[in-house]
Amino acid sequence: MRAKRPALHLVRTALSVGLSSLCLALVAAPVAAQSTLTREQQATIAKRNDLERQLSDIAVVDRKVMVKMRDGKRMAADIYRPKNASGKVPTIFVRTPYNFNFWDVKLGAPRDMSRELDAVKRGYAYVEMNERGHYFSEGNYDILGAPLSDGVDAVRWITSQPWSSGKVGTTGCSSTAEWQMAVVAQHEPGLATFNVQGFGAGVGRVGPYYEQGNWYRGGAMQMLFIAWLYKEQNQLRPMFPANLSQADLIRASKMFDLDSQPPEVNWDKAFWTLPEKDIMKAADGPKGIFADAMDVPTGGNMIARTPNSPAWYKGGLWHDDMKIDKPGLWFMSWFDVSVSPNLAAYNHVRATAPKAVADQQYAIIAPVLHCAFTRATEHTMIGDLDVGDARFDYDSLVFGWFDKFLKGVDSPVVDKQPKVMYYVMGENKWHDSPTWPPAGAQTRDLYFTSGGKANTLYGDGKLVDSAGGADQPDRFIYDPANPVTTLGGGGCCQGTAVKFGSFDQNTQLARNDILVYDSEPFTQGTEVSGPITVTLYVSSDAKDTDFTFKVMDVYPDGRAFNLTENIQRMRYREGYDKPPVWMKDGEVYKVTFQPIDTSNFFFPGHKLRVAVTSSNFPRFDRNLNTGGNNYDEAKGVIAHNAVHHDAAHPSKITITVVPRAQP
Repeated sequence: MRAKRPALHLVRTALSVGLSSLCLALVAAPVAAQSTLTREQQATIAKRNDLERQLSDIAVVDRKVMVKMRDGKRMAADIYRPKNASGKVPTIFVRTPYNFNFWDVKLGAPRDMSRELDAVKRGYAYVEMNERGHYFSEGNYDILGAPLSDGVDAVRWITSQPWSSGKVGTTGCSSTAEWQMAVVAQHEPGLATFNVQGFGAGVGRVGPYYEQGNWYRGGAMQMLFIAWLYKEQNQLRPMFPANLSQADLIRASKMFDLDSQPPEVNWDKAFWTLPEKDIMKAADGPKGIFADAMDVPTGGNMIARTPNSPAWYKGGLWHDDMKIDKPGLWFMSWFDVSVSPNLAAYNHVRATAPKAVADQQYAIIAPVLHCAFTRATEHTMIGDLDVGDARFDYDSLVFGWFDKFLKGVDSPVVDKQPKVMYYVMGENKWHDSPTWPPAGAQTRDLYFTSGGKANTLYGDGKLVDSAGGADQPDRFIYDPANPVTTLGGGGCCQGTAVKFGSFDQNTQLARNDILVYDSEPFTQGTEVSGPITVTLYVSSDAKDTDFTFKVMDVYPDGRAFNLTENIQRMRYREGYDKPPVWMKDGEVYKVTFQPIDTSNFFFPGHKLRVAVTSSNFPRFDRNLNTGGNNYDEAKGVIAHNAVHHDAAHPSKITITVVPRAQP
């Protein structure tokens, strides 16, 4: 998933640009611009200029260094290192597809250099590099396609510099993190440690998850990448001549940051385009890896792949057959795109790494949206839900981490850090555990039941402690032309089309195509922390369809705040590495969703609610129910779907409960 800011603060069409004429055109611009600045902008410029002066006083600044990769393409890097270091220094390395240009061309001032300044003050070199095919870096972009070679080459280049101690640590969030794990798994000696934040789109296959970098969930496509790639698959972009000097590149950086400014797209409308493969075209986006064959390692045409297509294993995704043998600091969040595959990756590394390395893996799971760790406040709002004071000093931990694993010095902040620190929503407190799920956690099953009328908030659906009774299936109609639209949840990058976070769901639960099942009110406070698994027995008259669920905390006043959600495309119910299987009208099929994690405290009087339907759009793409490719189809068919529940068909939700002493 990919948010969309770099690090800790964290194409072929080449349009050669002549600099001299452009310089003449811009001579008078700064003076004219100053007269239109607001006081706030003037204050920002003064602060930025002061930071730049401070940086210049203590750092050797080397910008627009073009670093050659093994295939001859050059990646643009800015380097900041201590000016009066007594010896060689370790490096914090930030590699990103996002704009880190040192000059804010719109404001006419340096960009915020706080992160670079902090790193240099603490005795580190700080290296920022743009990924292939972005900004001043050369070549064609392939989403996580080239990092295995480019990432290794970049680390080797850094450690070969005369000022380098030979140790590099990586950090960043989202796309600035997602490349890291696969590169770490190449066992490059100079890459000593990593800090991944909101890194789900870097995880390909791990355990039961075949999300392939957040492209899928349960076999359904996560539509966020369409909006993200609209700007990122930038095959049409200006490039400077290869023989341009470093000095001229620096001058050019103060005129053009090469940040593309494509027309705004109304994604709330664009996502409805059928067939899906034409969404980018309908938005007048550039050709590229989304729906076009490309001369890149994975071949492009991502929309046409299946969850286990060979192309996913030719690029830069990390998969669970790739060994991690470096200390890792992992940041995740409950309302991110893919917290469960992230946790599965963390647990997999702890289970498979050499013991010394396994003991050097630490995780923090915060109650925030994608890459919003440092934006937590005294009243952290996740949509409409106040989850309390979720602040944490991430900077101290990250720098303490690098002190320990790059400098080899004692780090009290790391020594005090638990292996897993997680935030319990509802209770709104940080907790710690040596493991995930938390130590001592137990599973509890709640079974679906009804009199056959669980439709809507006002139906008779219940969650009970045991399965039984006659099968009175709950039926609903799923029309792909009228899907249930996304309201909240974990995700990012879909513009105004989706509001992510937690919201009262009751306005939607009046729809007749949503089945609603409530538990009895909790009589004791109950912590639910760990995986949630839903098993359904379902039928349909369609050859293929989807089933979705959403889990909620229902307050005594009736408000129902969503905690987590999931989806399963029925053709993949027997596995993502197996041929698709189709449904037959009248037959009942068992489907177990992939586990999805959360942490919430249910106070006495609250209820747990599960809503089941067949769409959550545009968070996930619509199943057109035909059994066809889906991505290249323009028309769907209506499906008549049902959930069965009796002793022979024990549909249920399995929650993970952390026992506590009761008052």
